[in-house]
Amino acid sequence: MKKSSVNTLLISLVLLIGAVAGFYLAKSDLISTAETVAEDSDKPLYWVAPMDANYRRDQPGLSPMGMELVPVYAEDSSSDSSPGTITISPEVVNNLGVRIAPVLFSPLQNQIETVGYISFDQEKVIDIHSRISGWVETLAVNAEGEYVEKGALLYEIYSPELANAQEEFIASLKSGNRYLRSASQSKLQALGVQQGFIERLKGIKKVVQNVPVFAEKAGYVKELNIRQGMYIKPATKLISMGPLDQVWVTAEFFERQAHQVNVGDVAEMTLDYLPGSVWQGKVDYIYPALDKTTRTLQVRLRFDNPELLLKPDMFARLSVSTQPSKPMLNIPTSALISTGSQKRVVLSLGDGRYKSVAVTVGISTGTGSADRTAILTGIYPEDWVVTSAQFLLDSESSISSDFMRMTPPMMGVVEEVWVAAMVMEVDVDKRLVTLSHEAIREWQQSAMLMEIPVSEGVDINKLSQGDVIQVLLNGGNMSNLVVADYILPRPKAPRANTPQLNPFQESREGQL
Repeated sequence: MKKSSVNTLLISLVLLIGAVAGFYLAKSDLISTAETVAEDSDKPLYWVAPMDANYRRDQPGLSPMGMELVPVYAEDSSSDSSPGTITISPEVVNNLGVRIAPVLFSPLQNQIETVGYISFDQEKVIDIHSRISGWVETLAVNAEGEYVEKGALLYEIYSPELANAQEEFIASLKSGNRYLRSASQSKLQALGVQQGFIERLKGIKKVVQNVPVFAEKAGYVKELNIRQGMYIKPATKLISMGPLDQVWVTAEFFERQAHQVNVGDVAEMTLDYLPGSVWQGKVDYIYPALDKTTRTLQVRLRFDNPELLLKPDMFARLSVSTQPSKPMLNIPTSALISTGSQKRVVLSLGDGRYKSVAVTVGISTGTGSADRTAILTGIYPEDWVVTSAQFLLDSESSISSDFMRMTPPMMGVVEEVWVAAMVMEVDVDKRLVTLSHEAIREWQQSAMLMEIPVSEGVDINKLSQGDVIQVLLNGGNMSNLVVADYILPRPKAPRANTPQLNPFQESREGQL
């Protein structure tokens, strides 16, 4: 009996030791396997040339251009990454100088730089003509550009027709007949005789051979087409003159900028001959047609010139501040990649992942480092875009990226799709709604902001900005979409201290 108990105890002890040993051996194998998997996941798939995605090697080295090859890592098999997503190690990201910037949803105000020429204010320019034929006996204005005070003598003219009209007027004065006096005075006025000279005739009652003509306004002589002793006719423009206390500036804008300029836009003007001086003005008039020669739109601006520093025909540099647009998605202009046929940006998806996508661009505030460009389709408000070294990342991402949507037949399989969306803007008159929708798996479409027509049978009046809805999109592809139906959620009481998060941010991360 005692021997049987001892045997049982020995057997139990052996089994216990075997179990413990097996546990530790299994644990060791698991740790070893995990380390092996980790090492494999950290190992690059291959190395690629930054400027030539077709140049690949199995080990580090230099490209034909002498640049270091960039490692490309395998994507995590459990992640739902779309084609075209690449992973770059933090060391390479740092070496390439990759910088990113957020996508903003805000108004854009453009600052258009252009040039122009200063001229007289044509609304204040006066042309002096003679209504009779005669000879210029005296010319008081010597040259163009001369300043003439109001009431100053311009010239004296001798005309037999004027002499006869004076005799008739003097005779009517002596006759005392007020009807004759009124008729003869009207004749003098019709011949262009100024009222001051008529009052002088009433006093002296004597014919004046050389009739003087005085300046009715002050200004600078713009044109002088007569000389002393010249015979003139009624069709002759003798003198053109105008003030310079206010001037016009005619600026030229490219055709693509025409829709951005509006009457009343504020402008700043600088001149090369006065560095540091800035004049403030406004857009006064936009000409209705483009110049046939330069294919540019001419715009007239008005500037005050109290110190008379602005001279006609001077060359000016202008900066016009356009009116702010409605809020729209926009990115730094430096993030855009132009291929000639389309525009692309590189998205930063986090954790060293990047992807090149096609975008549709709108207005742009310029091409400088601080300028921004509106994006109509292709990105989402929560996205981040690469603003530096994006060309290197795009060369690799474009190999397998789906930015070109290479499988359009697949998109036509499903004609209608229910999708969650947020209402960004509603245009009842045009029956258009701007939706920020989540990714559409059936059409291989990532989340984006789109303006979509609403079907006639759908009540658009119940939609308002900020609504989170379930919307039925009909059309079978992203180019012929219409809103066929929608479902408004039941209102819920807001929770205290709960941050307002984008309802599509979490669901969209798996699509990028």
